[in-house]
Amino acid sequence: MKKHLLINPIVILTFICTLFIAGNTTAQKIKWNKVKVLVYTKNGQGYVHDNIANSATAIQALGKEHGFKVDVSEDPAQFTDDNLKQYDALIFSNTNNNVFDNDAQRVALMRYIQAGGNFVGLHSACGTERSWKWFKGLLGGTFFWHEPGQAFAVNVLDAKNPSLAHLPAQWKRDKDEFYFLKEMSVNLNVLAVNDHTTIEKPGGKALDTFGSVFPSVWWHEYDGGRAFYTSLGHEKTDYEKDDLRKHILGGIEWAIGPQKPRNYSKAYATKP
Repeated sequence: MKKHLLINPIVILTFICTLFIAGNTTAQKIKWNKVKVLVYTKNGQGYVHDNIANSATAIQALGKEHGFKVDVSEDPAQFTDDNLKQYDALIFSNTNNNVFDNDAQRVALMRYIQAGGNFVGLHSACGTERSWKWFKGLLGGTFFWHEPGQAFAVNVLDAKNPSLAHLPAQWKRDKDEFYFLKEMSVNLNVLAVNDHTTIEKPGGKALDTFGSVFPSVWWHEYDGGRAFYTSLGHEKTDYEKDDLRKHILGGIEWAIGPQKPRNYSKAYATKP
């Protein structure tokens, strides 16, 4: 009598999930000497962070250390097809409010992403273009409010991701802003969450969607490109510290993903 091998379906599911996670946490090695990024720092009317110069300096230092090229600009005229196609990633560093002069510039950003371009948003980038649905989709949400600046802990969910691999399971922030976003995308790959139980002086009513934690670092694929966002990095001195610099470097690496040139035959946007 032939014996049949019985396989527990839970084991199969666990194995499949393991493969999925492994396939989504290991970035391909970046050839940094072939990478070029644009750090965009434009702010519209409203609050302007004093960390912008420090953040640009930090990314320039990372470029010098790892051999990639960094352009820094607050000029929205940089947003044209011809100019953007040279960049492996666009880094919106603490941008806020409306950062474009016209819809042609917004369309250029859309077309860059649709052509396989990559986006990195740092801290207040979530407050950028708050009435533009497509941009909110690209970033993964839009700013709602934040707790008063203070110490809190960040729980690392994906320790293999290059933006977090150098950190302990609980990343303690000496002083930062605990951000809450709204209109969040449903397909985000959340890499880390802020732990609200570690807040000592809450300043308002927290969104209860995620219980006692709130997503703070994530990535997703969007409209042909890849996007990485971190809400951390409010203090200008943060950008002088090794932990945040490595966090940003890993975010750039992950956003770029499998290195490839932009393919504008896939860009279709004509209006924002």
